Amino acid sequence: MIDHLSIQVRDVEASRAFYDTALAPLGGRRMIEFGPVTGYGVDKPTFWIGPLDEGQPAENRQVHVAFEAPDRAAVIAFTDQAIAHGAELLHAPRVWTEYHADYFGGFVRDPDGNNVEAVCHLPE
Repeated sequence: MIDHLSIQVRDVEASRAFYDTALAPLGGRRMIEFGPVTGYGVDKPTFWIGPLDEGQPAENRQVHVAFEAPDRAAVIAFTDQAIAHGAELLHAPRVWTEYHADYFGGFVRDPDGNNVEAVCHLPE
């Protein structure tokens, strides 16, 4: 059900060093970097770290969780249902080629301010 999870960290380099070491016995490794954002995984990046927003107190940091959808229609339905339930739309469902050619995701903010996504990795 969970496709990937992201957390915000105070010190990216210290966290990279920690996760590089701590995840190695589990088969996890640093797989991809987008500037300070780093993805870890075994076969694909499933755990991400990124910097805490400038000036944001640590107790206000958001979590990002992405749920795997069976198809693109389910991503659209997830987003529609979340908005109907009062969620804020962060990003309407679309293809995100910066991640990969078939990455289709929609993002909303849950009642506690977390960034929640549904994603399908299959072609149309």
